[in-house]
Amino acid sequence: MPAKVDMDKIVSLCKRRGFIFPSSEIYGGLGSCWDYGPMGAELKRNVKDAWWKAVIHERDDVVGLDTSIMMHPGVWVASGHVDGFTDPLVDCKSCRLRWRADELETQKCPKCGGELTEPRLFNLMFRTFMGPVEEEASTVYLRPETAQGIFVNFENVVTTSRKKLPLGIAQIGKSFRNEITTGNFIFRTREFEQMELEYFVKPGTDQQWLDYWVQERFNWYVKLGIREENLRLRQHGKDELAHYAKDCYDIDYLFPMGWSELEGIADRGDFDLTQHAKASGKELTYYDAEANEKYVPYVIEPSGGVDRSVLAFLIDAYEEEEIEGEKRTVLHLNPALAPIKVAVLPLSRNEKLTPLAKEVNKRLCSSFVTDYDDSQSIGRRYRRQDEIGTPFCVTVDFESLEDNQVTIRDRDSLAQIRVPIEDLNTILEAKLKGEAFDASSLWATRQK
Repeated sequence: MPAKVDMDKIVSLCKRRGFIFPSSEIYGGLGSCWDYGPMGAELKRNVKDAWWKAVIHERDDVVGLDTSIMMHPGVWVASGHVDGFTDPLVDCKSCRLRWRADELETQKCPKCGGELTEPRLFNLMFRTFMGPVEEEASTVYLRPETAQGIFVNFENVVTTSRKKLPLGIAQIGKSFRNEITTGNFIFRTREFEQMELEYFVKPGTDQQWLDYWVQERFNWYVKLGIREENLRLRQHGKDELAHYAKDCYDIDYLFPMGWSELEGIADRGDFDLTQHAKASGKELTYYDAEANEKYVPYVIEPSGGVDRSVLAFLIDAYEEEEIEGEKRTVLHLNPALAPIKVAVLPLSRNEKLTPLAKEVNKRLCSSFVTDYDDSQSIGRRYRRQDEIGTPFCVTVDFESLEDNQVTIRDRDSLAQIRVPIEDLNTILEAKLKGEAFDASSLWATRQK
């Protein structure tokens, strides 16, 4: 098992290899804001695609949705966010820094030891104005969660999808929270992306569905490569449950700063639909034709952060090893998440190799996300691909000109196999789906 990595190494790798950059860096940056570079954008997209596939495409009881970031302000009054979405804020009287009171271990400023003010409640929603005049009637909020967009569309989705309960409605989207304290890289930011599912069930069946989704979501992370010993389930105590929740579990990950929440799975009861029905005057019930009864569904909510998931996958995949006296840094990302699936590397920039290497890349790029790299030595190029998590490298050498075969190098084992170019797509597709990389019948070596 690889040794636990510190956050500084992850931040350095992300900047060096184009995963994540500080936002507005040429202007000095903006606190807790980050930009995803070429590799990061691909990784983030793959995480979202893997979630969408598991939660929606591989099921017949969940449909997708994409709702507006700005909603009618009445939505946030009904949901309790206007009055209750707050954190206790304290100020240091000496250095003027602000802190969340509930996260402080002492009554002194963690920075300078100065005296703190009395806590006051601070609403976390970003407020803005719709229209040309800044008046109270035009106040709107940037959504602090994607869930409410699902609840207010419950009737629309049930009517148009013609599906029976239990029914899930899922979406991925940006949310915004004006956090008092941020940090730990992309773990806690003010702009973030959520993957949320609201699973509507018949009252009385909610406990069994909560148990089901807790295990389902835990298994998703394991399936995509996170080691089980770095995950844990934590049930919320009665004193920490949200006001709307009957029960809740967190899936925690062992980040460099300790155990922290990766995803929450809550039994929200019928709170949300009931609140929106009262506030809007619209009936938000479900008619069960088979049982000939009408009821307000209960809701099970698995809610995970895209950015936190990206961070966890990066940390868990990171490894440093020594090969023949040289250090190799590698990301053992699941092939489904890897930004680049296949790198095409001509042995050198020799003019005789380039045409065939580019032909091989053209053959592959319609089926896989590829990277063509002919800069520097082959060893350095292997290292670059290892650091961004590319599962397979295809090397075109001078023998390829004679036998029309190429070498496939496996990222994790460093084993190599020689295959005909005409079979390359089929072989890579099988390997990316998990077929064993067995080089015993051909030849294998650990290349530096």
